[in-house]
Amino acid sequence: MTHMIWISRFDPAEVERRRRDAPDGPLHGQAFAVKDNIDVEGLATTAACPALEDRVAKRSATAVRRLEEAGAVPLGKTNMDQFATGLVGTRSPYGASGSVFSAAHVSGGSSSGSALAVAAGEVPLALGTDTAGSGRVPAAFNGIVGLKPTRGLVSTAGVLPACRSLDCVTTFTRTVGAARQALDLLVGADPDDAWSRAAPPRPPAHVAARPRVIGVPDGPIDLDPEHAVAWKAALDHAARVGRLVPVPIGDFLAAATLLYGGPWLAERWHGFGHLLETADPIVKGIVTPGRNVTGAEVFAGLDRLAGFRQATEPIWYGIDALLLPTTPGHPTFADVAAEPVAVNARLGTYTNFVNLLDLCAVAVPAGHRPDRLPFGVQFIGPAFADHALLDLAARWTGETIQQAGKPGEPGTTLVAVVGAHMSGLPLNGELVGLGAALEYRARTASGYRLFRLPGPGVPRPGLVRTGDGPAAGIALEVWRLPRPALGALLDGVPAPLGLGRITLDDGTEVLGFLAEEHGIRDGVDISAAGGWRHAF
Repeated sequence: MTHMIWISRFDPAEVERRRRDAPDGPLHGQAFAVKDNIDVEGLATTAACPALEDRVAKRSATAVRRLEEAGAVPLGKTNMDQFATGLVGTRSPYGASGSVFSAAHVSGGSSSGSALAVAAGEVPLALGTDTAGSGRVPAAFNGIVGLKPTRGLVSTAGVLPACRSLDCVTTFTRTVGAARQALDLLVGADPDDAWSRAAPPRPPAHVAARPRVIGVPDGPIDLDPEHAVAWKAALDHAARVGRLVPVPIGDFLAAATLLYGGPWLAERWHGFGHLLETADPIVKGIVTPGRNVTGAEVFAGLDRLAGFRQATEPIWYGIDALLLPTTPGHPTFADVAAEPVAVNARLGTYTNFVNLLDLCAVAVPAGHRPDRLPFGVQFIGPAFADHALLDLAARWTGETIQQAGKPGEPGTTLVAVVGAHMSGLPLNGELVGLGAALEYRARTASGYRLFRLPGPGVPRPGLVRTGDGPAAGIALEVWRLPRPALGALLDGVPAPLGLGRITLDDGTEVLGFLAEEHGIRDGVDISAAGGWRHAF
């Protein structure tokens, strides 16, 4: 099977003219591809629907213009699952393509053409979109990097909507470094996009500058046998990249079912229902029920989603990223033909919830399955943790990490906290108010014990090195604090606590609050919990 990458292209002379006239920016002369639901001036935006071939864009989408302003040159528009409704890459009247690794296996969608353009070496960068996983699934099936930024961080002005409140413009690249460069060029609030939002001046307080802690499922997950073998190898690699922490993922997976099993079908109907007359029958069958969704059902769905957000939010206070397989398996064309809706739905098991829960993600290659097909995983994080995820992804692939944290930053000091000053806990606001920023999550060396000290108000921790504490140590957070603020923090910490040096599990030492041994006599030993966060 040939790779049906392109729907329309500029002729070579036009491409050469654009390259000559391109600004002298960081991407000067670099070719890129654009998914055909994103406007490029002078080319039709069909969303893989031939009835829209006369819809020639008079102005490029904001994302396209930002790359052009950096010197990049668009070659043309790429194939896709029609109206960005699908994760298989087969729902296009312009033809379907297999993975670059196997003609018998699907390429993944809906951004199939953009992923293939990069994987096949035709361009180093391509734009796609991701509502349910379309910027990650085809990346996994073709062994490349797929970055899905925080919702609204990259403008969707000039994108034919699939599900307007969830749509994201994404990138496909061969390296994490190229994804980082593209993201930095694409981000920025856009007055032409009502869903656009600017990144905060600094990441949210619970996003660490140096991500180290990776959440992984705390139980078995749904995977095909070949995928299961590759996932085990990926977990072994992950343990060399960071510290693994088991976390429950049931609420994430339950939230994922809302995308097609809840009222968000109404938003798809609102976005392109009027264009479905000549649509692919499967796409039409999926979206048409959206016209019958009631207002009451919409608000019921929003209530359920709010519950899932509330249930999953505490997980982000204890980990830097959640690691999951990008998909449960890699179907063949025969699999899709036999059960087109069911196979597609299963592909979104680990991707559908990300935009619903306002998270960001990056899909990266993770070796191969026993049958030599590529296997991919994704790092998922809270909103605006994009650069922290890229740091982890670069460490995963062995690329140079552009670290946000500066260990030697003048005028600051690192301070470890083990109690209510940790992320998401009652006294964390005091730290943030003093200008502190979370540097990294860690554990003490073995031999420390943690006590809950008696007294009124917010419970206080007492950390003591007794020599017989848990072998795995005690969980803590290391915060970067302006030196003038250290005294203010110390003034608010009563006896028997005082500053001392804490040895971490990697052998390094950091300043932190320790209790005097006489002060813990009436305390409650909570060391078995492994940390303050899980003790109550």
